[in-house]
Amino acid sequence: MSKTAKFQEAIAKGYTFKGDSITLGGAKLGDETVPNTHIKIPLKTLNRHGLIAGATGTGKTKSLQVIAEQLSLKGIPSLLMDIKGDLSGLAAPGSNNDFITNRHAGIGLPYEPMALPVELMTISDGDGTRLKATITEFGPVLLSKILGLNDTQSSVISLIFVFADKKKLPVIDLKDLRKMLQYVINEGKPEISAEYGAVSSATVNTIMRKVIELEQQGAETFFGERSFEPSDLLRTDEKGHGIISVLRLMDIQSRPKLFSTFMLSLLAEIYGSFPEEGDLDKPKLCIFIDEAHLIFKEASSALLDQLEVIVKLIRSKGVGIFFCTQNPVDIPNDILAQLGLKVQHALRAFTEKDRKAIKKAAENYPITEFYDTENLLTQLGIGEALVTALNEKGIPTPLAATVCRAPLSRMDILEQAEIDALVAKSKIAAKYNEEIDRESAYEILTGKIERASTEEKQAEARAEQEKAAEIIQEKESKLRAAELKKLERAEAKRDREEIKELERLRKAQERADRKEKLERERMWKNVTRNVTKGATSSRGGGWLGDLTRGLLGILKGK
Repeated sequence: MSKTAKFQEAIAKGYTFKGDSITLGGAKLGDETVPNTHIKIPLKTLNRHGLIAGATGTGKTKSLQVIAEQLSLKGIPSLLMDIKGDLSGLAAPGSNNDFITNRHAGIGLPYEPMALPVELMTISDGDGTRLKATITEFGPVLLSKILGLNDTQSSVISLIFVFADKKKLPVIDLKDLRKMLQYVINEGKPEISAEYGAVSSATVNTIMRKVIELEQQGAETFFGERSFEPSDLLRTDEKGHGIISVLRLMDIQSRPKLFSTFMLSLLAEIYGSFPEEGDLDKPKLCIFIDEAHLIFKEASSALLDQLEVIVKLIRSKGVGIFFCTQNPVDIPNDILAQLGLKVQHALRAFTEKDRKAIKKAAENYPITEFYDTENLLTQLGIGEALVTALNEKGIPTPLAATVCRAPLSRMDILEQAEIDALVAKSKIAAKYNEEIDRESAYEILTGKIERASTEEKQAEARAEQEKAAEIIQEKESKLRAAELKKLERAEAKRDREEIKELERLRKAQERADRKEKLERERMWKNVTRNVTKGATSSRGGGWLGDLTRGLLGILKGK
């Protein structure tokens, strides 16, 4: 048997499945596409996740586009991260040309350009349905991991969630979180300390800086309401084709923290809200994370651990995750080991580091007698890839150098008018683009603080009024006391003057009495002397003596 025949047999055996599948292209041996060697992927194993890798310009984004198209035609919806903007072209039919015609003739597949049902989405203020989530939905554990907090800082976040829940304070967006952080070390410190123990201001300030860092990458537009419901990713159109949700992230490379925050929150929300499904005949949803290295580059070890757990468990929800990146070494080994499908486009070796990376990448693929994998990785042409998947028993399929089929849709970005028309006919954009800013922790605590401040000011005003009244009363008391003393002094003066006058009058009376007495005594002496003298001269007195005695009796009576 020739090598080609042997190869055909191996491919036919390895890529024939009982259940439904999608076709990526045709197998290649040497420089030729081998007839009747379609490289298929069973739908049943797509929840085992996958990797699409390759250097810039080798065709990995087109492979992502092809897989999303084929899934849609099988009724499987998907979510795509559009970093460069050209995946919006899925909404418009492609254009045929001689190159595509010849390519598909060699593969043995027809080419019929067509548009697929697309829902444009955004996590910023761009065109499309806005995806949002609340801080509360993140929960303390995930939020702490996204912020890169240590155990002490994480405990403060947990405390805030408990306190907010107890006090019925909705923590919806970042301004709510900031207000809560400020509250626990300022106005709410006595209450928090009494119930939960002291909270370090230094710890809270560190958390605040990390929140601001996340906010500076545009997270304030992501956190809020209305929260996106993951079930809206599971829609199909009237033809039964799965709707391809294209998340436009053209500016995300400058905001990797926001990208990783969004992805982890979305995966966590999907895992938490989707029911357990086990192994289905086809996945409910496939998620393609383009430029996946942006997630892993910024992720802390705790965040990576969380992502690894989600990737491992989310398959039971009927969800497949596909990481698209330039080099497989961008993906942590623990996650790479869980990826069943591998579509590896060409790698470029410019440095010793590149050659080591290629050698390491080659070791991730099944051993094959038909290829020198390490060398082939650098020799693949544009639109060619090494492919291996899991068959329906979970066994890796033979490694196949594949000439990939061309996308059926446009391989370029939509015009702005086309984007506007696509957004306008969306069935969910109006629901999620409505601005909602209901009363939450920020408004409630701000109102509470303002009321407390008003009450404090009123109390201060009352205290000042009372103090002023006391001062006035004190002054009036002093004035009354001074007046009283003045009156007392005046009265005392009058008393003294009256006493003095009485004393003067008494003394005057005494002088008058003495004078009168002296006068009487003088008169008495004169009378006595005259009478005595007269009596003596008359010798016996006769009638004169009697008169004298009568006068003396009268004078003595006085």
